[in-house]
Formats: sequence, structure tokens, C-alpha cells
Amino acid sequence: MQSITYTESRLAEMMHSAGVRPTLQRIAIMSCVYHSTKHPSADDIYTELSPEYPSLSLTTVYNSLRALTAAGLLRTVDIDSGNMHYDMALQTPHSHFMCRGCGRIFDMEMPSDVCGGATPGFVIDCVDVYYKGICPQCANIQNN
Repeated sequence: MQSITYTESRLAEMMHSAGVRPTLQRIAIMSCVYHSTKHPSADDIYTELSPEYPSLSLTTVYNSLRALTAAGLLRTVDIDSGNMHYDMALQTPHSHFMCRGCGRIFDMEMPSDVCGGATPGFVIDCVDVYYKGICPQCANIQNN
């Protein structure tokens, strides 16, 4: 789904433009979200980055994610009850599928009928479509 390539310098420029101070840790956090194929949670990001950034705390990860989301650079994927995941905000609209077998979250095309017009008087600023089921890999394991 990602059609835009983000280098670390581009991520820093985006943060600066959005009014977020581009610290090394924030750039690393945003880069981690961009390069992840699983829509990472704060814990996933901390686990991945802490070996390279020993001074990084889980509190810093949460605070950075909150700032980057508030600035419109990241968006939350609230598909997993009690466990927030993150995705890049500036992407083609898409939906998400969570496998009940392996727990992975996949990008899926947005159904065309979802992006229709709003009921008069309502202004839609966000559409989230989530699916849950079994991915092809887990279905294959169950069938064998």
C-alpha cells in the first residue's frame, strides 16, 4: 500500500514541517513504523529500537507516538483490543485485516462502497475498516 518512500532526512523534514522536533529517537520511531510490515505497537517499537538506542525508554516511545499522531504523521490502528498499533498517515486509504491465528495485521484495499458520500450535515474526516479472520498462511496450516 505504501507508495511514498521516506528516508530519514525526509522523515525529519516532515516532523519539522508538522511542528514536531525531529530528535534521533523520534526519527527512529517513525522509521520503524514506516519499515515495519506488521503495524507495530509501542512495545514492538521499543523492543526493536532499544538495542540500538540504550537510553530509549518505553515512556519516550509512547510520548513520541502521541506527538507524531497528534501532528498527523502517524495514525493509530485500533484493530486489536487493548493494544494500539501504528501506521503511516500519509498513504492511500486502505483497510486492515487481523489474522486470528498468527495475530499479524495486513493492509487491504479499501472497499469502494465505503468511500462514498456522507449523510448531509456530517463531515467525515476518518474512515477505518477492519477485518478479522484467518490469513491464507494460517488457513493452509489448519487445512493440512
